Amino acid sequence: MTKPIAVMIVDDHLMVRDGLKVFLSVYDDIQVVGEAENGAAALRIYPQLKPDVILMDMVMPEMDGPTTISKIQELGWPVNIIALTSFDDQDLVQRAVQAGAVGFLHKDVHADKLAKAIRDAARGQGTLDAAAAQALIQTTQKPSPLGQVLTPRENEVLQLLVQGKMNKEIGQELHISDATVRLHVSNILTKLQVSNRTEAVSVALQNKLV
Repeated sequence: MTKPIAVMIVDDHLMVRDGLKVFLSVYDDIQVVGEAENGAAALRIYPQLKPDVILMDMVMPEMDGPTTISKIQELGWPVNIIALTSFDDQDLVQRAVQAGAVGFLHKDVHADKLAKAIRDAARGQGTLDAAAAQALIQTTQKPSPLGQVLTPRENEVLQLLVQGKMNKEIGQELHISDATVRLHVSNILTKLQVSNRTEAVSVALQNKLV
């Protein structure tokens, strides 16, 4: 029997956490292994739980979602994160995706859609609902100086791309999973407005980003 996808829920509202656990309890291939009331607590308990996927609230006291996602990426933990929110906020969407979230969904999402997003995230595939996708489109239409939009981890990945490293080599050097490497590369291509790794390297060299 295939091992269930281990999920951790991070949300400051107990009712939300309990509701998500009830929604997900009907799926045999998904198992909620733990929960945390904010990002700081999530960072403390992650090493014991080692979930495959985290459902991350965006607005929380002490440490919010985007900040927590960034710290997880910096630590190189092999987990994929779905951002959950009840707000239509372009800045939240942008911050979550730039930090390294593979998905962005509203909390009123149907249970089946949430389950599918979790399965996709476990494979390193992203899910954006319509509102989040529109917010990202509007955000990417705003010009930003090249390089300034890259996270520190994405800059590290870009440097290794320039050195000709392949995904597996990048993962080994930075101690991150292949899925996480693919996510960073995809984010780099999007932010540099290029369609492949070769173009990304060319833009990086031309603009002295590395």
